[in-house]
Amino acid sequence: MTGAEVEAPRSEEDPQAQPSSRRWRAWLLEGLSEQSARHPGPHGTPPAEHKGHRWWRVMCLTGVDYFSTLGYQPGIAALAAGLLSPMATLVLIALTLLGALPVYRRVAGESPHGEGSIAMLERLLPWWAGKLFVLVLLGFAATDFMITITLSAADASAHAVENPLAPGWMHDGNVWITLVLITALGAVFLKGFREAIGVAVVLVTVYLALNLIVLATAAWHVFSEPVVVNDWWDAASAEHSSPWVMVGVALLVFPRLALGMSGFETGVAVMPQVRGDATDTEARPAGRIRDTRKLLTVAALIMSGFLLVSSLATTLLIPEEDFERGGEANGRALAFLAHDYLGEAFGTVYDVSTIAILWFAGASALAGLLNLVPRYLPRYGMAPEWTRAVRPLVLLFTAIAFTVTILFRADVDAQGGAYATGVLVLMVSASFAATIATHHRGHGRATLGFGVVTAVFVYTLIVNIIERPDGLRIASLFILGILLTSFFSRVHRAFELRAGQVNLDAQAARMIDAAATHGPLRIIAKEPDERDEAEYREKEYSQREETHIPEGGVILFLEVTVDDSSDFTADITVRGEERHGYHILRVDGAVVANTIAAVLLHLRDRTGRVPYAYFNWTEGHPLGHLLRFLIFGDGEVAPVAREVLRRAEHNPARRPRIHVG
Repeated sequence: MTGAEVEAPRSEEDPQAQPSSRRWRAWLLEGLSEQSARHPGPHGTPPAEHKGHRWWRVMCLTGVDYFSTLGYQPGIAALAAGLLSPMATLVLIALTLLGALPVYRRVAGESPHGEGSIAMLERLLPWWAGKLFVLVLLGFAATDFMITITLSAADASAHAVENPLAPGWMHDGNVWITLVLITALGAVFLKGFREAIGVAVVLVTVYLALNLIVLATAAWHVFSEPVVVNDWWDAASAEHSSPWVMVGVALLVFPRLALGMSGFETGVAVMPQVRGDATDTEARPAGRIRDTRKLLTVAALIMSGFLLVSSLATTLLIPEEDFERGGEANGRALAFLAHDYLGEAFGTVYDVSTIAILWFAGASALAGLLNLVPRYLPRYGMAPEWTRAVRPLVLLFTAIAFTVTILFRADVDAQGGAYATGVLVLMVSASFAATIATHHRGHGRATLGFGVVTAVFVYTLIVNIIERPDGLRIASLFILGILLTSFFSRVHRAFELRAGQVNLDAQAARMIDAAATHGPLRIIAKEPDERDEAEYREKEYSQREETHIPEGGVILFLEVTVDDSSDFTADITVRGEERHGYHILRVDGAVVANTIAAVLLHLRDRTGRVPYAYFNWTEGHPLGHLLRFLIFGDGEVAPVAREVLRRAEHNPARRPRIHVG
């Protein structure tokens, strides 16, 4: 489907008078033209007149993703590390503060407009290798964000179902409750997501306050009954021969707790919402970078404190069997403590707050997807133009979330491996990008430090994949889906015009205007080979002989140089050059045929007359030429240029003429 085919219809008629199908299409594709990387979600780029928000308010926005993991992280940690959960959590906190935090502070400085580490790595690899690398990272990012949506909604449904005051018809309703929550999430985005930060501030403030009450109460019970600590230590000592063995086991099992670091990628994605200073510029928003780093640091410190205390409280006060599948604390350890120590009324308030922030964490993740997909895939030609619009993507992602929920039956534990895999791959990419960035700037110590952090994250990822290979399998399905749909879209869109704006330099404009005074422009397409006098003379003679160019008039040569055939679209600059007495138009483009077609249409519009273009047939097999066109941007140029023109200009009388000899 081409851009022209998906453009939202514009009509002077009363909208009610339009057919319902056209009204539906216009609503669905609203904002398609200008909103390529903008959307009304919390990660969207604010309009120019929008001054942004204070960093602590934006921290609440990223906090609905980061802080909401308290809803399930203590239970996952207890299942993964057992009695050593507090020690493994300490290792996780050390990696968070000494590894992830410095990495993402560096990423914030390198990509201050919310692009994240993917954009940093995109610049390292040219041509198709860079595009493939980005597609794979997008697959892992999609895994991270999609599983955030489904896992958070599933955990929210667990809190609803396990509440003692829940009516009987909700029991065992995890799947349908999760689907309802996902549907509500999609409906919010279809209507238009506004004032997300204000909602996030309220949700995060209430949720953290309630967690503070629960953990303070749990700490009081621990201090008032020190035998609890002794029993825990005796049980841990009975399982492990010495404290050093405990430390070693904690180091080995902490990768299973990786979900506790899930909010950093979101923290960078929300950077455009940070206000910064009045002196900030688009090229170097120093105030925004500073305050985003402050945001990341404060969020990491808050979360680290809550993770440590919650791990201690749940390990000491909740029996191990209650963490198992079907147990009362499975997926809701802190809610279990809230009900047990503060009563059913407070526990219900806590459940409602947890359900709300977990649901809103899905909103943050969905907005992250809406930020990533339009930023890369349409620009690569690897998605239809309608993916630049918000609503079709919302429907697509909602359908995928439905599928994931039904396949996993809204099981929080079953989705943990895929979630951790997506989070860790993004952290590996971020730490590697930070390592390369500091190396390019000649910062030796920082390069060494980030290299060590990268190695630790790689180890964590490998251990996680070995122990929970289902996460890699799920991520592979996302990657395979993105690769297949991307390449199908690229092939399907190969014959689009694929040019932005065509510009002429001064000499090219003079040549074209002078030639137009002698009649229709006559353009000979030529490969930029030796470019000597004999080559131009031979080319003109052969074309006049084979295609019967009329005598007299001015001949213009058109030479296209392919820069990066993996690019899909770009603006074109035509440069004029006089060489050996011949007038030459030189252009750099991603694809020869599509670039020639764009130039011919521009020349027609400039001169008001249909130009004539002359080509030679190329020797070789048609299939081979097709593959060369798709991969290298050349191949058999004449028929492809003619097909691009046919699709771009439906009126044959206004279509530039293609002659082949």
